[in-house]
Formats: sequence, C-alpha cells, structure tokens
Amino acid sequence: MLRHSKHMPADARRAVTVETVLTLAAEQNPSEITTTAIAQRMGVTQGALFKHFPTKDAILQAVMEWVAERLLARVDKAAQTATSPLAALEAMFMAHVEFVAGHPGVPRMLFGELQKAEATPAKRMAQTLIQRYAQLLRAHLARAKACGDIAAEVDEEAAAIAFVGAVQGLVMQSLLAGDVQRMRRDAPGVFAIYRRGIGSAQ
Repeated sequence: MLRHSKHMPADARRAVTVETVLTLAAEQNPSEITTTAIAQRMGVTQGALFKHFPTKDAILQAVMEWVAERLLARVDKAAQTATSPLAALEAMFMAHVEFVAGHPGVPRMLFGELQKAEATPAKRMAQTLIQRYAQLLRAHLARAKACGDIAAEVDEEAAAIAFVGAVQGLVMQSLLAGDVQRMRRDAPGVFAIYRRGIGSAQ
C-alpha cells in the first residue's frame, strides 16, 4: 500500500492518483479498477480521493492526459537529439518502447479506453494522443523522404500506421508472454525490418 501525508498538496495528490491507477492497470483489467481499490492502494479514504476527482471518469481522463503529455514529450525529445530524420524515427521508436516498458499499465489503459463504445473524455484523450503522434511521425517521415533517407515513393500515412503498429505488436507480444522486458529485447530487430520496409537509402 502506498502511504502518503494527509496534507499532500493537490497537484501531488493528483499525480499519485495517476501513478496508482497505472500501477493497478499493470496488475489487473483496467475496467475492473474501482475508486475503492485506488483509495486503498493510496492509503486514503474515497472521500479524500473525490476531493481531487469528482468521478471515476475524471480520474481516467487525468490518467490519459498524463500518458499523452509524457509519451509525446518523451518521443519528441528523443527525436530532437538524433542526427538525421531516419535516426529520429529510430530514436522515437526506442523511446516509445522504453516508455511502455517502464509503465506497463499504459497500454492496458489505452486499449481499454479505445474499446469502449461510449465517447468518454478518457477515450477522446486517447484518440487525440494517437492523432498527435501520427502527425509527429508524418512530419519526420516527410523530412526523411526530403533528404533521401527513405524511398521517395513511401506513403507517409501508411508508414506512420506501420510504425505505431510495430510498437503495438511488441506490446501485445510482451503482454501475451507476461514479460515486459521482451519488448526491449525485440525492438531493435523489429525496427530494422521497418527501416528496410520504408526503403532506407543507408
């Protein structure tokens, strides 16, 4: 159980709540996570939890906002340190894998929200994350094409979809195997295949 001061500042309490939900999501089906379970894991009452989040949906939305902000910042930072557009794509791929490996509850939460029939705030945030990520990928793919790193005939939209699909495949394989570290081991080989597929000139 996580134990925290009853006098923790609001922002810190919200951050701990997000952390707790992601920890629980790594251990069980996210749809089965209750506010009671969240409060118990944090070592607070449900009343204390609801002082910061009026509903469970508000908690899930905060989790998705945290994921979107952190993941996009992580892959963008990785791309900025690369020496070429193609190297930026590889850095983004590896940064994404590292992010998920470090937060195994993230893909469970993301998949869970996207499977919901209703348009919840958390689901809309997950969809926005995917759209922004795809936009970022297309920009780097366009730069890679412009400098001859990848083949001129590469469809940037399809290449962005394949990129995300490759990461998702690694995630699914690791979840099925019950081994989060597997995605780290397999990522270099998978990206090498992706790189050949987009016609690297290197």
